[in-house]
Amino acid sequence: MREAALLFLVFARVGITTFGGGYAIMPVLDRELVKKRGWASHEELLDYYAVAQCTPGVIAVNTSTFIGYRRAGVTGGIAATLGLVFPPTVIICVIAAALSGFMYLPAVRHAFAGIRVCVCVLIAKTLAGMLKKSAPDLPAKAIFTAVFILSAFLSFPTAALVAAAGVAGLAISAARGGRVK
Repeated sequence: MREAALLFLVFARVGITTFGGGYAIMPVLDRELVKKRGWASHEELLDYYAVAQCTPGVIAVNTSTFIGYRRAGVTGGIAATLGLVFPPTVIICVIAAALSGFMYLPAVRHAFAGIRVCVCVLIAKTLAGMLKKSAPDLPAKAIFTAVFILSAFLSFPTAALVAAAGVAGLAISAARGGRVK
């Protein structure tokens, strides 16, 4: 129970201090869970992101559930998820109530336009860091390039891309004799 309480508090702090949505939370989770607490390695966190992206739901919530479950079973998964979701939900409700009367103002619309640009930059920075760790060699870069082209320009279904990338990774592993580079 003590571990569940700690998970709730850690993820509540992450949820309260992160702005910008699922991808913007990635560097915060990396700092808090990998660097500060040692609850996961960089590679494990990237694996959690990958699985969380492929499962229904929000990537940050799914990742918190995976980490919480790994640390303290079902209770930990629930505690981490509630910690991440509950405080921001309360804050969003308060902000929504306060802003509902001001959203029509040009200054407020311009402020949100600026915030959206900032969030895009934060996401791009996170993705660039993930790419360095996820595609360290030529075969991984080839998979990245193929998936990017098929996704961005040809609108292939996400599930097909994930399955094909997994098969390509298995084929590379088999060609290397099961060695991970």
